[in-house]
Amino acid sequence: MRTVKVYPGLAKGTVWVPPSKSLAHRAVICAALADGESRLTGLHAENLSDDIRVTIAAMHKLGADIHFDGDELVVRGGRLALSGDEVWEIDCGESGSTLRFLIPIVSLLGLPVLLTGRGRLPQRPQTVYQQIFAEQDLCFMPTPAQNGWLVRGPLHAGDFHLRGDVSSQFISGLLFALPLLESDSCLHIEPPFESRSYVQLTLAMLRKFGVHAEWLDDYTLRIPGAQFYQPCQAAVEGDFSQLAFFAVLATISAQPEGLQIMGVDPHSAQGDRRIIEIIREMGGDVEELSDGYLIRPAALQAAQIDLTDCPDLGPVLAVLVAQAEGESRLYNAGRLRIKESDRIADVETELKRCGVVMHSTADEMFITGLSAGEKLPGGVCCQAHNDHRIVMALAVLATACQQPLEIVGAEAVNKSYPNFFADLQQNLGINAEVADELA
Repeated sequence: MRTVKVYPGLAKGTVWVPPSKSLAHRAVICAALADGESRLTGLHAENLSDDIRVTIAAMHKLGADIHFDGDELVVRGGRLALSGDEVWEIDCGESGSTLRFLIPIVSLLGLPVLLTGRGRLPQRPQTVYQQIFAEQDLCFMPTPAQNGWLVRGPLHAGDFHLRGDVSSQFISGLLFALPLLESDSCLHIEPPFESRSYVQLTLAMLRKFGVHAEWLDDYTLRIPGAQFYQPCQAAVEGDFSQLAFFAVLATISAQPEGLQIMGVDPHSAQGDRRIIEIIREMGGDVEELSDGYLIRPAALQAAQIDLTDCPDLGPVLAVLVAQAEGESRLYNAGRLRIKESDRIADVETELKRCGVVMHSTADEMFITGLSAGEKLPGGVCCQAHNDHRIVMALAVLATACQQPLEIVGAEAVNKSYPNFFADLQQNLGINAEVADELA
């Protein structure tokens, strides 16, 4: 168990954000499915997140040779390689992306595969796949004793009908697998279609590896069969989901000269790039650079923020609006309740503990921010709820309080950003005391 005490302070300096976790999952999987050697840049062995490690390990178990060569991740992939009648087990850790991307892929094998998870992952809904597998008379069986799901294909090409308001990960999982089948398939997505930008990221990564799908209309994707993944060189760009924490830090708690936040493409297709627009709409001071942003502190006004296409921004946006004058509303937020934690209930618990005025519904958060010159008291002990995004959001909030915040369970950042506290201290000058306790 790790406890971090984060002290109030004004940040200054330059920080380089880590590679996009969303894009890294997609690149590793596509490279492992390609027959030949691919090289992925932007990933580094010493600071891989836990989620990316489990995806690499899973694709290695499925037959890919994956190793680092300097600053490049080398992936030699090809045909999936499991064989025999034994049940193969693949550990998905706490990564919902790994699990939901792999289920259709392993179902191509026609072999029994047990996909296991930890933390809150075994409780996260898989009903979309359960329905598809039932319609095709295939095995998709929860195994509570193993914290997993037993899957056996083979998946068949055809027409698939999916809800668009549960998770785009189900759509992406099918997009990885269906091109490898002999016949064509269609995905029919029922509106409302949330997190469309993540599906667009998947389609863009597939194109890099020579695989194509086409939109027939706003809710229908046609996937030609008999395709092959082709090896290539691909760069994994910086992560706007992680940039968001530093962007909020720069806006609410930085020296007047602001922070340089580097290593991202300002024209990225990542949905969480929306953080830049939100900060500007609230009165923030954002200057675009060639490979990042210079963001300066600013007085903010309350806002109405739609989380339909950027749910992962929820925790840090709650911190942002808590520093904006007036009452803000974050809406279309219901999916936050089925993430690594219940991000509506748990964010509300911790922000109220810190003195924030807040209430919520099933799908919304209402937060009353501070007037100019006011500060939250701080000086309390907060819980991480085993959620990396809650840890980082609370760390940002702590810098703007009167007294430090303690965050218990701060090791949760390893899921996406192991070096977060090092970057906060060494690059931006925020005092954070880290204490590890034996379990």
